[in-house]
Amino acid sequence: MPCSLTRPLQWGTVSTSPITQAAPVSLCARAPHVPADRLVAEMVPPPRFDSVRFETYVPDPNQPSQTEAVTVLSSFAAGLGGAHASGAKRRWFAKKPAAATGPRGVYLDGGYGVGKTHLLASLWHATPAEPALKAFGTFVELTNLVGALGFQQTVRTLSGHRLLCIDEFELDDPGDTVLVSSLLSKLVEQGVALAATSNTLPGKLGEGRFAAADFLREIQGLSAHFRPLRIDGEDYRHRGLPEAPAPFSTEQVTKAAYATEGAALDDFPQLLDHLSRVHPSRYGALTDGVRAVCLTDVRPVPDQSTALRLVVLADRLYDREVPVLASGVPFDQLFSDEMLNGGYRKKYFRAISRLTALARDAKGLVGQ
Repeated sequence: MPCSLTRPLQWGTVSTSPITQAAPVSLCARAPHVPADRLVAEMVPPPRFDSVRFETYVPDPNQPSQTEAVTVLSSFAAGLGGAHASGAKRRWFAKKPAAATGPRGVYLDGGYGVGKTHLLASLWHATPAEPALKAFGTFVELTNLVGALGFQQTVRTLSGHRLLCIDEFELDDPGDTVLVSSLLSKLVEQGVALAATSNTLPGKLGEGRFAAADFLREIQGLSAHFRPLRIDGEDYRHRGLPEAPAPFSTEQVTKAAYATEGAALDDFPQLLDHLSRVHPSRYGALTDGVRAVCLTDVRPVPDQSTALRLVVLADRLYDREVPVLASGVPFDQLFSDEMLNGGYRKKYFRAISRLTALARDAKGLVGQ
């Protein structure tokens, strides 16, 4: 069902002053086009992680592996100074650098919410190279880049980089895993250092941890280039933080949308339908300029394809620190028990965790 554009509401209040607040936008009314050069330029840590550093990571005192991770990654970053950091990209036909001693990659192995992305972004910031010589993106964003540029052009584009960070390396799509593994092999030959976090293979959920053995097996020939770094701990978003707020009423959400500059207001089922017509690589652009997302009639997602699209949108909103105000069911009821016990379990729990954090951020929008 197509989304209808939002219209000004009549609140039944008489005012002698004209209403100057613009009506909220609708995400459903947007169909952004994202050129390939933007995909490359945006391969940096997302806005939420602009200011993170190793010094701002707060290890859980009960989890010594978190403190160890900071030490190991700081040393890894310091060791990446060299030819690529000089400011000029090495030419495609130039002689590749001498092989470095020790692993040229690190793999952050841990459950959702232990701060892997914080640490990965901190590594990017700490690496002594110009921003143009470092790349940071999710696995999905990397596959989108290959789709936009082609395999060989992507190799040429990234080969002069000092570091490539891949967040949420997907192991549930064999074709994409082989594609990216081949790409990384070419980049390693060109002297590019690698860092990654990953998701777990379907049916390999274990105790809810990401599995280093699965990751190293799937990337096959690249495994020797990675040092697995285990990070234990519980979801930091639930450590000492208040419970997620209960959903608000539709009237409260709608009124808040009209009172908040730069807000978007959409019916949740209609937004899910709209996402099916927008490529996930464009979900970030879908939220350009949006300062809050207001959703009415939130309800459990109907199927797995819809659920996976929602996961990508949740990631992009979380990256951009866009608060989410909603009516309907709580976010922990978005996914069925079957989904939460299936192969994409970690993705759904991550989405719940991130949407819950954004819902807490949105509490102040009510009553403005």
